[in-house]
Amino acid sequence: MISLQLQDVPFEQDVRELFMAFFPGQSFSHVPEQDAMISCIMKACAEAGAAPRLGSYHAEIRTAEGRVLRFESAWMEERIESKNELKRALYRALTELTGKALPWGTLTGIRPAKLALTRLQEGKSADEVRAEFKRDFFLSDARNELCVRTAENELRAIRGLDFSTGYSLYVGIPFCPTTCLYCSFPSYPIGSKKSTVYLTALKEEIRLVAELMAEKRLDAIYVGGGTPTSLSAAELEDLLGFVRGLFDLSALREFTVEAGRPDSISREKLIVLKEQGADRISINPQTLKQETLDLIGRFHTVDQFTESFRLARELGFDNINTDLIMGLPNESEADVRRTMEGIRALSPDDVTIHSLALKRAARLNTKREDYADVSYGDANRMVELASSYCEEMGLSPYYLYRQKNMAGNLENVGWCKKGKEGLYNILIMEELETIVGCGAGTTTRVMRAAGQYDRLENVKDPGLYVERLKEMLAKKERALGGDVLR
Repeated sequence: MISLQLQDVPFEQDVRELFMAFFPGQSFSHVPEQDAMISCIMKACAEAGAAPRLGSYHAEIRTAEGRVLRFESAWMEERIESKNELKRALYRALTELTGKALPWGTLTGIRPAKLALTRLQEGKSADEVRAEFKRDFFLSDARNELCVRTAENELRAIRGLDFSTGYSLYVGIPFCPTTCLYCSFPSYPIGSKKSTVYLTALKEEIRLVAELMAEKRLDAIYVGGGTPTSLSAAELEDLLGFVRGLFDLSALREFTVEAGRPDSISREKLIVLKEQGADRISINPQTLKQETLDLIGRFHTVDQFTESFRLARELGFDNINTDLIMGLPNESEADVRRTMEGIRALSPDDVTIHSLALKRAARLNTKREDYADVSYGDANRMVELASSYCEEMGLSPYYLYRQKNMAGNLENVGWCKKGKEGLYNILIMEELETIVGCGAGTTTRVMRAAGQYDRLENVKDPGLYVERLKEMLAKKERALGGDVLR
């Protein structure tokens, strides 16, 4: 338990997230707690008669063992500078208290590469950005280099796009063969009746979007889930053909379909994807250790993955992504090495290295007592090992993001061959243009200005999505009918 008491300090989330990074898994209270592991009292003290109103933040941190650390931080005119200065002061105190340095320093947001990309777009050099991030955010050398390299590759991939006139389309298929143990995404068992009713409603929403966005340029399509290939070949052909018939694809840069689970893939389905214009697919094993696949509820074999991957190559897919997760239960560095050897033998175009992040809805959390005997390895060393394999395969980082409750306070990174960058991943992660989501559990973000957008979410449950479709279509029409999109 951490007792965090802020008095007139407006940066509660930033302060709490920095404590969370140093003390993962701890709960928080905002009142005095006698049995708290850490107690922090932070106050804002204004300077009398100062104009503009200035002052400082004063903090005292006490441990259950009786150790006391005190610090203060300047309270400045610019809010963001005040926040960053406070986080630097708190970081120094927590580093002294724990003896730890965090790989991402004071950066607690999910989009660190966005900061670097923005600075490169402003004309700063890569070296200038590295120096700033080292000085102001205390990034480790390794994460600093990763962040700036990623931003440089993003900048190359998006060159020539006019974000004010373009948008991307996300189509959500919230069905999976089974729900993985770590997963918190909307995913439901599929049945023929359920999918038919859902797809009928989904096509109504897609039709409305095509009408509302007719004057905009469609840059990327991403069909995700769930597992889109949970649908039958006939359903996939009908849905993708419906999309192709409604939208102007003359300027389309990328058409991604998540094939995802190898146990949902067949030759017939891959042929449909190819014939319907999908030029980028994702086939995701997460690991090549069979015991782990069985434990986490991915009811496919390692052989099914390799066979699906080779079949996709045979059918002409030349941009195949594969997702892997580091830090899965009962996995060691030796397991990661074996997985990466197997992945290297397939020569994928894109590898996404995820660090395990357990959200509240994941069964590894909700059914924690059932998995009390599982163990977890050193996620940091596993990520370093997987990344070294990506480098050896000639892949470069092109997008990254972070999540709460992520093992080792690390990150997810997409690595790819040059020219194989997943454009949609960059556009959504760095919030560069309007993303229109169709289907249960999807989000629409309508860009209004640089860094500013309106957010609209569809309900997650496919049954409720069908029931409330008219309500969601009305909201979508209002959101996409404004002057910005005309």
